[in-house]
Amino acid sequence: MAATDHLVFALAVSLAVAAVRAHNITGILDGYPEYSLYNSYLSQTKVCDEINSRSTVTCLVLTNGAMSSLVSNLSLADIKNALRLLTLLDYYDTKKLHSLHDGSELTTTLYQTTGDASGDMGHVNITNLRGGKVGFASAAPGSKFQATYTKSVKQEPYNLSVLEVSDPITFPGLFNSPSAASTNLTALLEKAGCKQFAQLIVSSGVIKMYQAAMDKGLTLFAPNDDAFQDKDLPDLSKLTSADLVTLLQYHALPQYAPKASLKTIKGNIQTLASTGAGKYDLSVVAKGDDVSMDTGVDKSRVASTVLDDTPTVIHTVDSVLLPPELFGGAPSPAPAPGPASDVPAASPAPEGSAPAPSHKAAGKKKRKSKSPSHSPPAPPADTPDMAPADAPDGEEEADKADVKKNGATAVATSFAATVASATLFAVSFF
Repeated sequence: MAATDHLVFALAVSLAVAAVRAHNITGILDGYPEYSLYNSYLSQTKVCDEINSRSTVTCLVLTNGAMSSLVSNLSLADIKNALRLLTLLDYYDTKKLHSLHDGSELTTTLYQTTGDASGDMGHVNITNLRGGKVGFASAAPGSKFQATYTKSVKQEPYNLSVLEVSDPITFPGLFNSPSAASTNLTALLEKAGCKQFAQLIVSSGVIKMYQAAMDKGLTLFAPNDDAFQDKDLPDLSKLTSADLVTLLQYHALPQYAPKASLKTIKGNIQTLASTGAGKYDLSVVAKGDDVSMDTGVDKSRVASTVLDDTPTVIHTVDSVLLPPELFGGAPSPAPAPGPASDVPAASPAPEGSAPAPSHKAAGKKKRKSKSPSHSPPAPPADTPDMAPADAPDGEEEADKADVKKNGATAVATSFAATVASATLFAVSFF
């Protein structure tokens, strides 16, 4: 019986892992040196992260010769759009290409999802041509089928297909992406509804730090004007000049991280304010298409992208990022701490320590936390509320045992739900 249970458990785990398995387009193309230039630009522009985040996608790849002709006079931002237009958000293999309904089909591409495409310009027309050829062209009226299907490269049925095509797909206006070098940063931020943030980076001189980082890699999180009206926002005018500079540096990463790439980041991310030992770092919380930046004090949602010009990207966020090194464990409308002499007598908990106990735990014996929390503390869901503060050691040990038992039950329940979902998926599939 035990052996059977172990077998069923192992099968369920395998099904669950298979159900959530993601493809890795750059890893696949590493085995094809004839597409090395295409693969390199997938990584440089981070289009690979957009592709890998899709459950169903077809990549139209170019040989090194065709790719060289495409990139010769283009910026990385324009190359990125060209690669997005070559990425179809549907599954196509050889059989499907040659059996299109009425011999033609219009399909959506990654470029259409950016919001930069006008009308149907982010779509691609796939048509069966004479002589058994299959052509690809822009949806723009009068576009010619310059790109034709050459061969099949790799398929993961109904999820990922890689097909070689002869030429890129282009249309007039595709290569007119805004350039960070030619962009007036303050004007761009003001237009995006981040006027107060723009004023702060100019008055503090931090704008020069941002501009100096743009050539090497910069991701900027600009709080919108509503964020500065939040009633819980500390009084930023009480910050010293040095602390204000640190706060604004905290809103930028020294790397290129568009939204799709942020979703893939695990662990802490260094900011321009980071000094080592995890200080002034950020982390990412991603759920579906929503991405938030977690400071350890609060979370701020990435609302929109106002500029994406590799290696610079500017996002708007819906709240000011508050580093715990400046604002302690939780945001407060009270005046922000200034120099060390102004800090209240109750010093913040040392880095890595357990969060302060909730009001339910007041008067109870202190217990060590096994894992530090990086978000505002909440009342523990599984802490017994009825145990007296002066409970004897035996009862306290019993409480600990109950907590462990309840925690294990919750983990088991969560895992069982995941396995059940995966098993149902597998059954329906087969």
